[in-house]
Amino acid sequence: MLGCWSLSAQIESPPLDTSRMPTPYVGFKRGMNVDSVYANTASGELTPGRGFDLVKTKYGSLNLSLYAMVRYLNQMPGEQTWYDHLDRPREFSGRNDFYFHRAMIWFSGFVGTPKLTYTATVWTIMPTQQTLVYGNIQYRFNRHFKLGMGVAPNLSVRSMLGPFPFYASTDRTMGEESLRGGFTQGFFVQGEIVPKLTYWVMLGNNLSTLGIKAAQENREMSKSINLTWMPTTGEFGARGGVGDFEYHNKVATRFGTSIVSSREDRFNNIGTPSPDNTQVRMTDGVLFFETDALGTGITVEKANYNMIAVDAGVKYRGFHAQLEMYARKLSDFESNLPTPISSITDYGYSLQVSQMVIPRKLILYAVNSFFWDEFKRHPYEFGGGANFYPINSRSWRINAQVMRIYKSSAGGTFGLYTAGQTGVTLTLGADILL
Repeated sequence: MLGCWSLSAQIESPPLDTSRMPTPYVGFKRGMNVDSVYANTASGELTPGRGFDLVKTKYGSLNLSLYAMVRYLNQMPGEQTWYDHLDRPREFSGRNDFYFHRAMIWFSGFVGTPKLTYTATVWTIMPTQQTLVYGNIQYRFNRHFKLGMGVAPNLSVRSMLGPFPFYASTDRTMGEESLRGGFTQGFFVQGEIVPKLTYWVMLGNNLSTLGIKAAQENREMSKSINLTWMPTTGEFGARGGVGDFEYHNKVATRFGTSIVSSREDRFNNIGTPSPDNTQVRMTDGVLFFETDALGTGITVEKANYNMIAVDAGVKYRGFHAQLEMYARKLSDFESNLPTPISSITDYGYSLQVSQMVIPRKLILYAVNSFFWDEFKRHPYEFGGGANFYPINSRSWRINAQVMRIYKSSAGGTFGLYTAGQTGVTLTLGADILL
């Protein structure tokens, strides 16, 4: 009732909440106390945790939920010279820093009817000093048809489809990060086709809305679709996250495919060397729309982005393996000068394997990403780490990871990678989800 506060943030693992799951959750020992599982409302970054029910009436509700992450990141060697695909020297400065890296505060609930839900998120990334408020509104007609509008992901890779923050480490792999689309403003439809098979269709403004104003947009739109099939148990653990924390007693399987297509724009004047479109990179780590990216004086203003990803995963008795394969093509360039190539096609994969060695306490994992790229540079990474859960719940995780990286194809200060790095990256972090 109005004014009643439920201050039961799920520090201890809550009872299994089957009311919010699209299909029956099976595969656990009877009575096992596991983390609550949510049907993702749009993606993990937009899906709150259990949180605190501040207000709940028949007219509406308000829930407050929180995610926060602190991290130490060390990219070695500290300084090096690397060469892009045109054999031009570039300087790499490895990070060695501590950050309260990311925080999200979700305000969510329903209005008038439980079918009409809203999520408003306060999001901040301290390394880039960016803070945004975003969200979406959704209406669920039935399990076959739910529509929404607002900020949502381009359906490009597995990690954009809900697992956040339950990644192997505190961020995405190099394979996931290099080619993916981002989050944008758009309209989406989700639902269950038949039991254990779901669909998701997204129509958005572009590949990434971050840093792009309405005045910069054109009439082109991004289109994406995902199909997910979970044939054995009909689920894949909390948020479909990495690692069999739930310890499935029956083999859980997941297969998916995502397709994205977009006519991308650099979104600023051709006389400005740095583009506002920072989502699209080539596999040498260089921003595709950057002046001189394809040759001296050449600036690409528009290009077609087409990508497909397929993934397969299995979980059983603490073991988890996930393989995802990618193919991306950049084509139909519109530029100020002729380009030396007419298209760029890249292929790659990301493999993650983990084992829970102490039930609900310690998971060890390994990661490998590799690319067969247009420029035959073959960027890759391999390594692994450990996740320790002090209170036997995913609500609080301590992560340590060591990765060997060769010619990093991913870049930016959001994740774990800086373009061009060849060396070792160490990370130590902790995150909470309430």
